[in-house]
Amino acid sequence: MSVSYSDGRLSMDLDPLERGPQDACGVFGVWAPGEEVSKLTYFGLYALQHRGQESAGIALSDGERILVYKDMGLVSQVFNEATLDSLRGHLAIGHCRYSTTGSPVWENAQPTFYTAREGGLALGHNGNLINTPELAAMLPDSRSGATTDTEVLTNLLASRARDGSTVEEAAMELLPQVQGAFSLVFMDEETLYAARDPQGIRPFVLGRLGETSGAGGWVVASETAALDIVGAEVVREIEPGELLTIDERGVRSRRFAPARNKGCLFEYVYLARPDTTIAGRNVNSTRVEVGRRLARQHPVEADLVIPVPESGTPAAVGYAEASGIPFAQGLVKNSYVGRTFIQPSQTLRQLGIRLKLNPLREVIEGRRLVVVDDSIVRGNTQRALVRMLRDAGAAEVHVRISSPPVLWPCYYGIDFATRAELIAANLSVDEIAASVNADSLAYVDLDELIAATTVPKNDLCRACFDGVYPIEVDPAARGKYLLEKSCGTPEGSTLASSPK
Repeated sequence: MSVSYSDGRLSMDLDPLERGPQDACGVFGVWAPGEEVSKLTYFGLYALQHRGQESAGIALSDGERILVYKDMGLVSQVFNEATLDSLRGHLAIGHCRYSTTGSPVWENAQPTFYTAREGGLALGHNGNLINTPELAAMLPDSRSGATTDTEVLTNLLASRARDGSTVEEAAMELLPQVQGAFSLVFMDEETLYAARDPQGIRPFVLGRLGETSGAGGWVVASETAALDIVGAEVVREIEPGELLTIDERGVRSRRFAPARNKGCLFEYVYLARPDTTIAGRNVNSTRVEVGRRLARQHPVEADLVIPVPESGTPAAVGYAEASGIPFAQGLVKNSYVGRTFIQPSQTLRQLGIRLKLNPLREVIEGRRLVVVDDSIVRGNTQRALVRMLRDAGAAEVHVRISSPPVLWPCYYGIDFATRAELIAANLSVDEIAASVNADSLAYVDLDELIAATTVPKNDLCRACFDGVYPIEVDPAARGKYLLEKSCGTPEGSTLASSPK
């Protein structure tokens, strides 16, 4: 199944036979009486589409009840203007999903919804929990059919609110017991909540809407780019271990755990949009700087530097700048190859990445090329790309990667392949170069990548590169389909609501 991102990225999904690293999802929340919160949420999710393309959903409240509308597909496929016009209220949360726990089916789409003491509770989650079995064991037997970590968490919050606690009190009691990566948006009929895990693994920001319509309001989102697109001013990052409560009284902050900063380094490499800012550093600037460092560390005699669109472009710009080798667009992407439910035939599969990219023969023929990409997972994409460039007449193909070798799987919200499938975990750099038929291959060093972010090394999760996991992972709690092995799939319908 081919995928095209709202920010134009292609490079990790060029080969129809290879699935690159996928982030768990994107979350968005808005509290803004007087604003069209359904449309604000739609555009916020559209800006976050790159973080998840399997399903999308919005939960919205008018103060009396919560409506949840979700379906499989891209944001633009799930919602239309008539649907959004029918979703009226003063607060909403939204979610676009890529499944890292549970199957990619409607029942696992988010926001999840459960009834609480006097109404409903809806929740969206970016990340991955690592103590899901322990949390699931805390559920009452009559409500233990959850098939995702997010559903378990929503059920636990709602259960505690049903037992007499407020949603805020329930969250303060439960969140210290939750382990793993979580950037959460959740809501009852009156209040928007946001919480971030103590390590702050996934990005999460707070923004302020202007009062152009006489109301104004507050927004939370996975990335600053989503705030920009809806016209919200970035206030600050939501702190690790922080719970925000947003209602007519404004924003209130409580800390449920001390901060132990371990932001995901791979966000800077690939996951985040280039126009997003993380920890005060623009992602595009970081990627350009990585390219400069890559050029100084691994120079090569060549005629042109070309990127693998789109996520390889900033690093290629930096490589060209530092090396003095001219930059060129040697590959043209097909912008209209999006998610499709029509599987390519075997003949089309053999065309491989030509479904999405085509080389400019006039640019690359007879030239020695430096090809810059963001990462290598299994190697299939690079192998097909090098073959295509050679077929188009490239004299030499030197591959440069703007991240270190991916050696270890991620348990915190990126659906990397298993270690057995990761090419760098099984072959040396020279062996990988031979496998993909490149004249040379080089990766940027881990310390150089870290330096480009300007974030202290000890404040970053680097586990996929160095195997040092900031939160110990129980082997028994691993597995995308862990809960589905023992639980049935819950029933559901496209539209759900809380009682009035």
